[in-house]
Amino acid sequence: MPPLALSRAGVDRAAEHRLDEPWLAAAWSHPATRVLVISEGKAFVVDTERGSELVLLPSFEAPEGGERYFLGTDQDGVSYFAVALAGGTLPGRLDGDARPAGLREVGALLDDRQAGLLVHAVALENWHSSHRFCSRCGHATGPAAAGHVRRCTSCAHEHYPRTDPAVIMLITDGQDRALLGRHSLWPEGRYSTLAGFVEPGESLEQAVAREVAEEAGVVVDLPTVRYVASQPWPFPSSLMLGFLGSADERDGGTEITVDGEELSEAAWFTREELAAGMASGAVLPPSGISIARRLVELWYGGPLPEAARW
Repeated sequence: MPPLALSRAGVDRAAEHRLDEPWLAAAWSHPATRVLVISEGKAFVVDTERGSELVLLPSFEAPEGGERYFLGTDQDGVSYFAVALAGGTLPGRLDGDARPAGLREVGALLDDRQAGLLVHAVALENWHSSHRFCSRCGHATGPAAAGHVRRCTSCAHEHYPRTDPAVIMLITDGQDRALLGRHSLWPEGRYSTLAGFVEPGESLEQAVAREVAEEAGVVVDLPTVRYVASQPWPFPSSLMLGFLGSADERDGGTEITVDGEELSEAAWFTREELAAGMASGAVLPPSGISIARRLVELWYGGPLPEAARW
């Protein structure tokens, strides 16, 4: 499987330093330290011939007033921090060609190190923005452990970043056709693999079978379900766990009945049908940043036709 755009990294998260305030202070003030400024999931990038690059500022140029998160260090000893600004407003003092952009737009265009930095920062920002109050006593919480904990200002209970596991799966039938569906909110013609959140007390394999049955009415042959790869999906806090599996051919198990809520359409596609639909524009493939695209390509046997890329 080709590399997943949001699963790349080039920085050691160096968690051992998160409670070491003197070390963090020294790292912040070091002239080699670089800071990623984000606001509501966006950061400044500069477009180059090689792709896009994050604008990483020296710490003395970083804006004040935002929450500060320690992201880690690279093999050269450079430390990286993020500063999250409220209100969706990035500082306007950057000159040149810098522009604000989010992960969906530039995640696949950044190099491994910068992609990992932005995913980490966006995930932390999303979590902090939605966990301002203690779930035990209702009082305000504040950031701690270099941005990887929120501590209640009243009862001192510590809250840790949450990750919501979600399964995403490409199911095939006895003819090796792929089951793809269109979400009710997607544009006409947009098809992708099925996906859904794991419920409490449920195994990942059980979640695959349940979601496929609920959304498309197709019965999954549970012993055929196998894990492929994972990808963080901080929109706002998911971890996408990719699977392949086969439908149970017995007793009409491959018959499609969409739920009308999650999916408005679903169909079995041969490779030839998918290629023809994409060539004509009738079928739009999953985004290149998503693990869904890689699962489809894994079944397809290679990259989807060039004409279909968007």
